[in-house]
Amino acid sequence: MKVNVGSFDRTLRIVVGLVLLSMTPFISGMMADMIGMSLGSPLGDIAWIGVVPLFTALIGWCPLYSIFGIKTCKA
Repeated sequence: MKVNVGSFDRTLRIVVGLVLLSMTPFISGMMADMIGMSLGSPLGDIAWIGVVPLFTALIGWCPLYSIFGIKTCKA
């Protein structure tokens, strides 16, 4: 696994991931109100949307970048 995520890309992924994770309880609550039932834990499945960019930023490797041959780092 070679690093394929650059520093700007990492920073952006961390910000997006944290924003999505912070919004998760509100989104889960709105969805529960819309469908009229409880969705279980407030972080539920929606949290994975925020976890993915955080994880890829922390390890510096994005599987989709590998598939498409994209590299945003200088090295």
